[in-house]
Amino acid sequence: MKSSEHKTPVGGERASMGIGALAERFGLATHVLRHWEAMGLLMPARDTAGRRRYGSADLTRVAVILRAKKAGLSLGTIRSLVAAAEPATRRDILHKEADTLRSRIATAQASLGLIECALGCDHEDLIQCAHFRQVAADRSGADAAVHVPV
Repeated sequence: MKSSEHKTPVGGERASMGIGALAERFGLATHVLRHWEAMGLLMPARDTAGRRRYGSADLTRVAVILRAKKAGLSLGTIRSLVAAAEPATRRDILHKEADTLRSRIATAQASLGLIECALGCDHEDLIQCAHFRQVAADRSGADAAVHVPV
């Protein structure tokens, strides 16, 4: 096999993209792809010269990794998902991550509510606004523990 030809990985998929092209396609640095490979997230084929060659499954994998990272999953969690052979194991991991994400969303929504309240306030000193103080107390859960004078 000439060095310009590509090995065909398991499954018959022809690997045809080098690391630079893949990195450019996703706006990543090549060292990121190497790191993901070292973590077991990517397993590119190699040509006869030992260069990484990426096929369509690798492109899908990179897209999934990026989307999972955007959703807040750590590389370790993504690796666990990729490595999980049992659907029940994947579901357990995903249930935990879904709960974490729901909590983050609730926190972000509470923060947005506080900001929107502040946007609607015309007081010179926001802290003097009784409505803002109440919304801040409600958002932090402090309303049950501390009386906020209005």
